[in-house]
Amino acid sequence: MGSFLLTWLMATISLLITAFVVPGVRIDSIPAAAVAAIILGLVNAIVKPVLTILTLPLTILSLGLFLLVVNGISLSLAGYFTPGLEVDGFWPAVIGAIVLSLVSSFISGFVNKPEESENV
Repeated sequence: MGSFLLTWLMATISLLITAFVVPGVRIDSIPAAAVAAIILGLVNAIVKPVLTILTLPLTILSLGLFLLVVNGISLSLAGYFTPGLEVDGFWPAVIGAIVLSLVSSFISGFVNKPEESENV
């Protein structure tokens, strides 16, 4: 239960930072960001794998760059289903997805630091 709450908190903070950095992505409040983090997780778990499989030929032709578009679609869907999260269009969604993944990776690396082992 603790790791779920920590992951949820990290996703919420990542969304807040993304909304602060990317013009065109807005979050009304911290509770809206928390709800958006849950909905984005559900979209990434349910819709994103289907989109990835359906767009596999484009992903292969673009050498994986089309996955940025799939991530943008996922962020747009989360914005559509979440009251309080607004994504203004295609480019803010794609740029927001890139920034969101970078911020989330940074926070995750900072929080989940591997413990240094002592060599005796």
